[in-house]
Amino acid sequence: MIPLPDGSARILSRSELEDCPSWKDAFHNQCKDHRFYEIIAQTLNADFEHHYLVLEDSSRTIRAIQPLFFVRQNVFEGVAGSVRRIVDSIQLRFPRLLTMRVLMVGCAAGESHLGALRPEDEVWTAKALHASLKIYARSHGASLIVLKDFSAQYRGALRGFSTNGYACVPSMPMTQMRLNYRNFDEYLNSLGKATRKNLRRKFRKTESAIPIELEVVTDITAQIDEVYPLYLQVHDRSRFKFERLTKEYLCSLGQRMSERTRFFVWRQAGKVIAFSLCMVHDDTIYDEYLGLDYHMALDLHLYFYTLRDILSWAIAQKLEYYRSSPLNYDPKLHLGCELVPLDLYVMHTAAILNPIFRRAVKFLEPTRHDPVLRRFPNAHQLTA
Repeated sequence: MIPLPDGSARILSRSELEDCPSWKDAFHNQCKDHRFYEIIAQTLNADFEHHYLVLEDSSRTIRAIQPLFFVRQNVFEGVAGSVRRIVDSIQLRFPRLLTMRVLMVGCAAGESHLGALRPEDEVWTAKALHASLKIYARSHGASLIVLKDFSAQYRGALRGFSTNGYACVPSMPMTQMRLNYRNFDEYLNSLGKATRKNLRRKFRKTESAIPIELEVVTDITAQIDEVYPLYLQVHDRSRFKFERLTKEYLCSLGQRMSERTRFFVWRQAGKVIAFSLCMVHDDTIYDEYLGLDYHMALDLHLYFYTLRDILSWAIAQKLEYYRSSPLNYDPKLHLGCELVPLDLYVMHTAAILNPIFRRAVKFLEPTRHDPVLRRFPNAHQLTA
């Protein structure tokens, strides 16, 4: 139990959380509700140590339940260029030198949200978190505290972090586009001439090959052994690696959240060549993870071909927004997307080191090393 100025905080394990009725109210208005956090704790537990911070006011009423987890993290993960080469050479000789035990607050697989049970409790929740996290992190040997990938909508509520001990820096943003089109062709005509011509050329080349068939399912369990290697191909090529999905994760999503989960599966001559995990909530489709067979992905322009099918499906379902996960910004810029900013709030638990670390982290934050981001029309929104 951690005493707070206006209540208390206590830590629950996943099994203890099952006996907490308020947990089912947490994140109820988000695409990834309490079930999603249970799934990642059950299926992505190899690298993460999951816990839940229950925040109560002075009347013992639960006001918030905030997921958090411990992980060992390389603090230079987002650095590129010549500095990256120096870091890699150091790590080759001293593998653990640049990694720290980190207390991460939020979601291990995607953007994070405050766990306030009511929207009007977000400011109270932020204050309670600020008062309790440092105590909890120190007691468990964590060198860093990171509020991971919090939506920019929380900048007001979390202002107390950036003005009191924490550095606030931009994380790699998501992207979004408005789907106010009658069909994909109308969307295509809204793009610049060069982009439009390039996409049509790609689509013609793909369609001249052996026909590709699309299937949309809510549960991927029956096909998991076919699609999972394609996810690994994309994951292993990425410079930024945090979570590594498991077969169990993908299957559990479809089994427990089938009303929100959509798996797009593309086959050529009966063989799976691509798949995409999407989630649908309210008026938005969330494009989460992509899997590609790179033996043919580049020749068939599968990234653009699969995106065309997803957008066509979403428009037909009368969804209003398409939102995609971070990275791969160059094509998204030309496809008319805008950035959806995410923030990191970072603090070193050693008081003597934190002032230095707060300055250094400004140079370590990952968006500094992606020149494409600055070309988006709303790039100025990346910084709080």
